[in-house]
Amino acid sequence: MGSQGAAPIAVKEAVSLPSLGINAAHISFTHVTMESERCIAVRETTGANNVVIIELDNPMSPTRRQITADSALMNPVSKVIALKALVAGTTSDHLQIFNLEMKSKMKSFQMSEQVVFWKWITPSMLGLVTQVSVYHWDMEGASEPKKMFDRSASLGGNQIINYRADSTGKWLALVGIAPGAPERPQLVKGNVQLFSVEKNVSQDVKAHAAAFAHIQLAGAAQPSTVIAFASKTLNGDQLVSKLHVIELGVQDGVKKQAELFFPAGLEDDFPVAMQISQKYGLIYVITKNGIMFMYDLVTAAAIYRTRISTEPIFLTADATSSGGFYAINRKGQVLLCTLNEATIVPFISTNLNNLDLALAIAQRANLSGAESLVAPKFEELFNSGNYKAAAEFAAASPQGSLRTPQIIARFQSVRATPGQTPPLLQYFGTLLTKGALNAYESVELAKLVLSQNKKQLLDNWLNEDKLQCSEELGDILAQTDKDTALRIYVKCSASPKVVQLLAERGEFEKISKYTQQVGYTPDYSFLLQKCLLTDTQAAVNLAIQIAQLTPPPIDYNTITDLFLQRNLIREGTSFLLDVLKPNLPEHAHLQTKVLEINLITFPNVADAILANSMFTHYDRPKIAQLCEKAGLYARALGHYTDLPDIKRVIVNTHGIEPQALVEFFGTLSREWAIDCLKELLASNIRQNLQLVVQIAKEYTEQLTSTSIMELFETFKSYEGLYFYLGSYIATSEDPEVHAKYIEAAAKTGQVKEVERVTRESDKYDPERIKQFLMEAKLPDARPLINVCDRFGFVHDLTCYLYSNNMMRYIEGYCQKVNPSNTPLVVGALLDSECQEEFIKNLILSVRSLLPVEPLVAEVEKRNRLRLLTTFLEHLVGEGSTDPHVHNAMGKIIVDSNNNPEHFLTTNPHYDSFVVGKYCEKRDPTLACIAYKRGNCDDELVDVTNRNSLFKVQARYVVERMDPELWEKVLNEESPHRRSLIDQVVSTALPESKNPEQVSVTVKAFMTAELPEQLIELLEKIVLQNSAFSGNPNLQNLLILTAIKADKTRVMDYVNRLDNFDGPAVGDIAVGNELYEEAFAIFKKFDHHEPAIKVLLENLNAMERAIEYAEKVDEVEVWSTLGKYQLVAGEVESAISSLIKANDSSAYEEVVEAAKQAECYTELVTYLHMVRKKVKELKVDTELVYALAKTNKLGELEEFISAPNSANINTAGDLCFAEKLYEAAKILYSSISSWGRLASTLVRLHQFQQAVEAARKANSSRTWKEVCFACVEEGEFRLAQLCGLNIIVQADELEEISEFYQNNGQFEPLLALMEAGLGLERAHMGIFTELGCLYAKYKAEKLMEHLKLFSTRINIPKLIRVCETQQHWKELTFLYIQYDEYDNAAQVMMTHSPNAWEHLLFKDVAVKVSNVDIHYKALQFYLDENPQLLNDLLQVLAARVDHSRVVEILRKAGHLPLVRPYLNHVQPANAIAVNDAVNELCVEEEDYEQLRVSIDTYDNFDQIALAIKCEKHELLEFRRIASYIYKRNKRWVQSVALSKKDSLFKDAMETCAQSGDHKLAEELLHFFVEKKNKECFTACMYSCYDLLSPDVVMELAWLNGMMDCAMPFMIQFMREYSHKVNVLENDKKTREAEKTSQEAEVKQAEHQQNMYAQLLPPALAATAYNSSNPGYEQQGGYMPQPGMMPQGGMMPPQGFY
Repeated sequence: MGSQGAAPIAVKEAVSLPSLGINAAHISFTHVTMESERCIAVRETTGANNVVIIELDNPMSPTRRQITADSALMNPVSKVIALKALVAGTTSDHLQIFNLEMKSKMKSFQMSEQVVFWKWITPSMLGLVTQVSVYHWDMEGASEPKKMFDRSASLGGNQIINYRADSTGKWLALVGIAPGAPERPQLVKGNVQLFSVEKNVSQDVKAHAAAFAHIQLAGAAQPSTVIAFASKTLNGDQLVSKLHVIELGVQDGVKKQAELFFPAGLEDDFPVAMQISQKYGLIYVITKNGIMFMYDLVTAAAIYRTRISTEPIFLTADATSSGGFYAINRKGQVLLCTLNEATIVPFISTNLNNLDLALAIAQRANLSGAESLVAPKFEELFNSGNYKAAAEFAAASPQGSLRTPQIIARFQSVRATPGQTPPLLQYFGTLLTKGALNAYESVELAKLVLSQNKKQLLDNWLNEDKLQCSEELGDILAQTDKDTALRIYVKCSASPKVVQLLAERGEFEKISKYTQQVGYTPDYSFLLQKCLLTDTQAAVNLAIQIAQLTPPPIDYNTITDLFLQRNLIREGTSFLLDVLKPNLPEHAHLQTKVLEINLITFPNVADAILANSMFTHYDRPKIAQLCEKAGLYARALGHYTDLPDIKRVIVNTHGIEPQALVEFFGTLSREWAIDCLKELLASNIRQNLQLVVQIAKEYTEQLTSTSIMELFETFKSYEGLYFYLGSYIATSEDPEVHAKYIEAAAKTGQVKEVERVTRESDKYDPERIKQFLMEAKLPDARPLINVCDRFGFVHDLTCYLYSNNMMRYIEGYCQKVNPSNTPLVVGALLDSECQEEFIKNLILSVRSLLPVEPLVAEVEKRNRLRLLTTFLEHLVGEGSTDPHVHNAMGKIIVDSNNNPEHFLTTNPHYDSFVVGKYCEKRDPTLACIAYKRGNCDDELVDVTNRNSLFKVQARYVVERMDPELWEKVLNEESPHRRSLIDQVVSTALPESKNPEQVSVTVKAFMTAELPEQLIELLEKIVLQNSAFSGNPNLQNLLILTAIKADKTRVMDYVNRLDNFDGPAVGDIAVGNELYEEAFAIFKKFDHHEPAIKVLLENLNAMERAIEYAEKVDEVEVWSTLGKYQLVAGEVESAISSLIKANDSSAYEEVVEAAKQAECYTELVTYLHMVRKKVKELKVDTELVYALAKTNKLGELEEFISAPNSANINTAGDLCFAEKLYEAAKILYSSISSWGRLASTLVRLHQFQQAVEAARKANSSRTWKEVCFACVEEGEFRLAQLCGLNIIVQADELEEISEFYQNNGQFEPLLALMEAGLGLERAHMGIFTELGCLYAKYKAEKLMEHLKLFSTRINIPKLIRVCETQQHWKELTFLYIQYDEYDNAAQVMMTHSPNAWEHLLFKDVAVKVSNVDIHYKALQFYLDENPQLLNDLLQVLAARVDHSRVVEILRKAGHLPLVRPYLNHVQPANAIAVNDAVNELCVEEEDYEQLRVSIDTYDNFDQIALAIKCEKHELLEFRRIASYIYKRNKRWVQSVALSKKDSLFKDAMETCAQSGDHKLAEELLHFFVEKKNKECFTACMYSCYDLLSPDVVMELAWLNGMMDCAMPFMIQFMREYSHKVNVLENDKKTREAEKTSQEAEVKQAEHQQNMYAQLLPPALAATAYNSSNPGYEQQGGYMPQPGMMPQGGMMPPQGFY
């Protein structure tokens, strides 16, 4: 279908999957997906489950993600992945869609059936194909998969390989393949189901591949939808292969078809994919074996066929961007096939001779190569007068080949017919409808339209991008519309014109933006100077924009000088402030400059600049001086760094804002700040005091309060100290500060402030302030009262006030300030011997506010208690209940002995403890009365113990009924305990009639662990007919105490007492091991169950227990007895007792015990009884088991046939475990437990029934068990039936195979595996295992098996087996099938007698990856098959190092053997090959071939060959030597050798080529010497350029050869005269050019002078030069005299 020389298709390997680490086992249709040209997804299932994502933009960096899925699809346009996995235990798939960039799950859905194929049919839609239906699932929103249609019956049993939808979604196509017909199974069938969504109908098509496309058919208004499909069918014995293109949705639509021509040897190949290039309108059909057919989409014409891969192709994808497609083969190559745009049109027109198709494709895809086709057609249309058709044809010409100025000129030359549109307008109109015009067309159209005054048409076309903008077009429009011209200039990047127009309009900001965008640099200096003349503010903006450029085209200093030259101080400042914002060190000079200018001219501007802190790198000392001169003292202070300068400036407080001065002090060190404050106070203390105070307040922390206070004290400014500390004292905790403030306030007469601080502050030293205030003797004593009252100096205060006769302040203090301190005041007055009358009046004046207790204490300390009698009586009379008042009254009454007993017993208000203590030393009896009244236990016990008042104590303790008090007095460490107990027993308790007192007393004795004394006490109370004799509690207590203290008395008490708590006491007796007493108690109170428990558990009296049970005959007793017998191991007796008790509660224990004792007969009886009461699964289950153990099979069958709740399965398992197989058979049969029944039948050797049961169970474990048993018993037929059901499970296959082999049953195993091949569920493991068995036990069938099932076996496993069994031919075959070509070659060479075949080895050799094997193969062929060596080398030529091959063969001495190979590879021009070929040519004396080799291939050791040939006996070889010398520019050797052999022509040619004058003259002399006139003449002709005329004339004249030399001389004279003429003409041309240049220079100077007149008077920035005397070193240009602008001011020298 075409010549490969001009191939229209280019194929390259985009990436190799194995090179990315992809295992070859994963390169298959089920593991690899490619939905678009963007990426490939590969599932790795070996080891860890991964999905490898390969982006073809960066294929060498694949992404591996650990994902477990049955399939993975990457979205065609985004990083979204769709995953599919089979739900465990079901036949349904779970679908998920993930966004890999967002790392989130977008959607998921569980299908009700398995998805057999799926594909992205659009970027947002998945097509899902199940066994019966097709669904669409949109990844957007929350929608579920939508059913589209049901699969056709023709696709039943087909493997779905593709699913497509057209771009509108109206047409769908499902593609499947199926095995071929039996008569030709290799030819795979193809089926396509075409479905119309609108009509909801399907149509079956016999095809292997299909695709949709949209094309614009001739005469159609809208694009048409077409389907293309390729089919290959068997019609009888005839193969029919066709491509069809059919228009869809249209009656009688377009239908095209073409043949698919498959090459010989690939008749059974079939299409597997189809891709349509919308870009070129081409169809690509790809077959399984790598054949690619290319057809035209519109005409279905065949264009090209080639084989793009030698490996099978299983997947393709559209390469939209390039108009080609990607294909992936089984080797893992990802091939990119693209159209060769440069050759496709020539290929179709030349090779296919289809000019119409070539032109159509060129027009459709705008391809080159059709230039020779379009010109004649245009000429035909144009010459016929069909200008409209000619215009349309030119507009559609490929790559605009007809849209040239010449064509426009042709249309312009045609005169318009009146009343018709001119041809030129027809041409332009046609072009505008087709698209945009090119630059030349746009210019011509603009001229035409402007000439007709229709500019608005141009505007419309520009807005529609119909015109191509160019500078020429802009120039045309600039004359009438500058805005439109500017648009055009911008679009066509005519930067100079854009800048020129923007400058004319004054839009300088746009200039900056534009030039930055396009990278154009205009003359900014000129623009800025021009702007300064017209608009200064715009100039500032332009300057700022210029400065923002990187790098700035004009430096900042130059721009600044341009402003200053025109005295534009404010504008220059504005510019500098903007550009100096970054505050860079390199701008220090400019920062100083802008500040200096403004400090002299506009100080307020400079002040604002400094206030904003914009600059930090300027000359600070210089600016400081200028600030001081300008009166900006605050700024000067901020810039000075020396203390004297600061002191000089700081005293000018009238010119400095106070707040600024305060802030300045924050920048000074502590020492400098103190010095400056001193300077301020020293200069004018009255004026600066408030300022100094404010500074001190602000910076107290830095300056320290101590230094500030010393400062004020130095100047004796207590007022300043007062003001300063007044603000600081509220936050200070320094005692010194508070003290200084109080002193300063006192000294400045601020008494109220002194009073406030002493009242509120607690930070001062009270002793110091007290002393200061006492010494100050202020007229107001309130500050002193505050200090003394707060800090406890009441005694000193009272003495000070009393001594200074300030009695009014004493009364005021007690009455108003702090009445609670009156007792202290009274004490101090008593100590000062004040009159009692004043004290009594003072006390009475305070009255109720007076605290009595401290007052009594103060007075009592001074033995003046009677002084308070009147005061206390007043309080009592007023109804006071204050204990302290009554305590004082009691003390006075006790001292006066005025009936104290009456007071102590009747007064309810005094404190018993206080008064009791007061009475102890005066009268202990009164103390006891007081303590008893107040329940002061400890004090009463103590006083009675000390005074031996034990009877009082005993009565008090009994009446008190306090356990804690009893615990204290009965403490064994108390020496008075015995005396107290005697009084309690003898007096206190017998006197008591209160039961509670008795109870508490008894408990106290018990708590104190006094059992003997307690028994003695209780016997008196209980046994001696007291009021408490029948008390149950006391009887219980008596018995319990006896149990603990005297166990011998217990039985007597039990017999004598009747009102105690029998069960409780009995339990306590048991706990204390008094079992007989306990039994007697339980028996006495008829508690039979506890009684028998004592007999059984404590006394171990089984016989007594049985006798007691028979005597009592109660259910509870029999139950207790039965359970104990059960524990004791008397199972039969226990069951009998439990039956009598009718007790089923312990049936679980009974069952376990009966099992252990093998008492199943009794157990059956017991369980029947239990079953009547308990409906439990365990009961029925155990009963079933017991019946089985007793072999009551009939009863067992009867029981399980009746309703029951037994767990038959569990019972069966128990019987099976106990080998009760008959019972187990009955049980398993009843519940249809076929698996366990099969196991039981195997144990009973009932194999046929076991197989039937296993079939019903259908469990791998059951099948294996029955199978293994049948094998062991020799039942191979039954074993095979079982085995067929096992080997379909891949996990079980190995186990069953090993079992057969371990039992030596090889033939049955082979028969089983062979039978398994025909199973529907046959898997790879069966084929592999059978291969392994053939390798071990039947090698003659191995190769046949491998050839038949090579694609269905686990090759690596079988490779290992064949290697072990030494089946080398089969091993080679397996290595080849597994693409392990290196190993295959090694095996063939190592075991050549069995494994080597020449044709097979050749095929393998070209595929090996280890090149060393090639050279091993070379040696192998040399050793064993040298006659086939050339044939091998022919196929290896592209893969071996030819130099190494030559070296090997040269060492082996067999280089002539491979002469054909050397000739074949010599075009590679390798030095070793060339040397070898040349060597063989010399040896074989083949000079013709040697000359061809030398001329064609120059890569060899030429000098060595020349030396070798120079000595050869044949002339031709010596001539070759001369030729080689000549090629290597060894002219002398070549000429000498030629002269030696009389090869004069060769010698002359060599001289001519050498360009050596001397060598030519020597050859000429040689011919003269030889008298060879012919050669002399020929030499002059050949070496004309090398010979001097004088030498020739001399030799000819001397040797009589003038006639021979005359032609040479004539030619020389003609050439010489021609050169002279050329020189004369050249001189005239140079003179004319010089004259022209001088005229141009004069014209340029004239224009330059005209331009200079337009410049402003200011000097250009480029004129600045350090050598200029006007340029000062201090930073600027000094204007020269006469250069000052009009109206400006002359700045002082050094200003700038």
